[in-house]
Amino acid sequence: MAENLDYDVSGSRCYNNDPANCAKYGRLYDWATAMALPSSCNSSSCASQVGTKHKGICPSGWHIPSDAEWTMLTNYVGEETSGSYLKSTSGWNNEGNGQDKYEFTALPGGQVYHGIYFGNMGIYGFWWSASEYDADNADWWIMSYDTEVLSVGFGGGKDNVFYSVRCLQN
Repeated sequence: MAENLDYDVSGSRCYNNDPANCAKYGRLYDWATAMALPSSCNSSSCASQVGTKHKGICPSGWHIPSDAEWTMLTNYVGEETSGSYLKSTSGWNNEGNGQDKYEFTALPGGQVYHGIYFGNMGIYGFWWSASEYDADNADWWIMSYDTEVLSVGFGGGKDNVFYSVRCLQN
């Protein structure tokens, strides 16, 4: 998918509660919402409920990428240049735009902490992985305006942060 998901589902958020931000950057989701799992999965392991090519809130025929699939993407585009090649050509602060060489058009949608504190729009893009780290955390992927890489972040608090979602076609 060449954009962050903007599927209005209960529990999703627009940055600063502004619908214009959803239109540009997509919505932000806690992990259980993104995975279309019970909210209890934000504080307990639900790995047994996460299937290969887990659909989550993605449209039919699409799924939330696992860490292995995110890694495959970075390996394909080049680990050291993955961020530069995948970032959109506009929308990143401080001239941190990319080349969008593969039409991935990564935008820095920021995040929401504890459901109420918004931060980092224009600075960071965060995307959920379908891979759990442990009962309270899931893996996520990040790009920054000031780096040229897409990298994994381990242990994002499933219940206290909201990140963007990218869907991968089955």
